[in-house]
Amino acid sequence: MPARAREATTRTWRAAREHKVTTAVFALSLAAILALGAVAAASGTATSQAGTAGTAGPSPQAGTRQAPAFTLPVLGGPPGQVSLAAYAGKPVIVNFFASWCVPCRKETPLLAGYYRASHGAVTVLGIDSNDSQGAAESFTRAAGVGYPLAYDPAARAAGAFGVAEIPQTFFLDARHHIVDRVFGAVTAADLAKGAALTGAPTPAASSPAR
Repeated sequence: MPARAREATTRTWRAAREHKVTTAVFALSLAAILALGAVAAASGTATSQAGTAGTAGPSPQAGTRQAPAFTLPVLGGPPGQVSLAAYAGKPVIVNFFASWCVPCRKETPLLAGYYRASHGAVTVLGIDSNDSQGAAESFTRAAGVGYPLAYDPAARAAGAFGVAEIPQTFFLDARHHIVDRVFGAVTAADLAKGAALTGAPTPAASSPAR
């Protein structure tokens, strides 16, 4: 019971003794206080949970968390699937994005340039989350994306990774353990740091799509 409710309960007991409040009135008063205490406690719990849901936690320590497996339809191009398991034994960069995401407009061309500069040595997987397919395809074409893209309209993969807001980027080592995580738009420095942690070769240079 919250402190205020306990204090109010104590005052009510004292009043009952000193002023001989009738049993019925006392019972109603005590019930009301207990109900208010329960509501306050529930409200506090709900507020805490709501505040936590959208808060970015710390990046996991190297090798402490296995990335969730996923298999999703290909976004654009021939029908097919994008599966994390297909890249077993290889470091992977997983980027969650959407066409309506403002920071993604800056980030996605940077990722596209980074991937081109790596000449395929660095595996990048883009997961379009909670988006319309047509808008996502137009967006990624304009950004010059050449790495594999997956379509996740129901945000199932995003939920499995604990992504509440996009963009977010995960760096996986060859065992697909998460070794770094970037909240918000990734930068060239983030890519260099994350790739180094995964053990993937670092491209000589990266440039946005023109």
